[in-house]
Amino acid sequence: MQLKSLAQAKIAAKAAAILAAGALTLTACGGGSTPAASEGGVQLINAGKLTVCSDIPYEPFEFQKDGKIVGFDMDIANEIAKDLKAELSVVDSSFEAIETGTALTGCDLSISSVSITDVRKSVMDFSNPYMDDDLTLVATTASGITDINSAKGKKVGVQQATTGAKYAAEKGIDAQQFEDSGLLVQAIQAGTIDAALGNQSILAYAIKDDPKFKRVEDYASGEKLGVSIKKGNTAMAEKVNATLKRITDDGSLKKFETTWFGEAAK
Repeated sequence: MQLKSLAQAKIAAKAAAILAAGALTLTACGGGSTPAASEGGVQLINAGKLTVCSDIPYEPFEFQKDGKIVGFDMDIANEIAKDLKAELSVVDSSFEAIETGTALTGCDLSISSVSITDVRKSVMDFSNPYMDDDLTLVATTASGITDINSAKGKKVGVQQATTGAKYAAEKGIDAQQFEDSGLLVQAIQAGTIDAALGNQSILAYAIKDDPKFKRVEDYASGEKLGVSIKKGNTAMAEKVNATLKRITDDGSLKKFETTWFGEAAK
């Protein structure tokens, strides 16, 4: 996902959430003087707790609901903690700290819709990917759009400077450019555009369970999300990957995806 390009929207969303709910009551991680504790064969910063950094709110990956931190990433974090026989402790961190790896000085892991890139891999390690954040085309049911070709000549929106904008141009679609994903979502929900092309993590959630919209097609973009781990912590990486394999094999990961993003386009 183009997380960096969503910085302004993220900051605004975070400010709104804090104003609405008051100061966030999250479990803070221990200071640097806290001795590392072994749990499930790995070293944890705080004994009995898996401390996870996440940039909250960012629906549907992580956000507060009914006093709890929930979302797709949080479902995965809970499974990792369960396999480590540890309590999940979530720390609200800036995405800047997460993507530069500095958050990992106070957290065991960072789980925050982090796209795996070569630049980020230079300062942190990643788990195996847990989600392909491909592009998707969503449209109003009244638009008559059934595929990318039938979207030509319609009012299609994209977020500027993203893989979605590039893909639309390659397919000959003269798309309306929006500064951030929030404005793009608002436009299709308000009916000022017929369709939107962008990352499934944003658009699929925005239209989920709304009969006025449909998810038309998905397109492979190569973007993958992973759990970030302190560089060189192979023991933790092995544990995280084992959990990801388990929840993939038993169908839990697919269930989480359907819960938060709906069924994929056919």
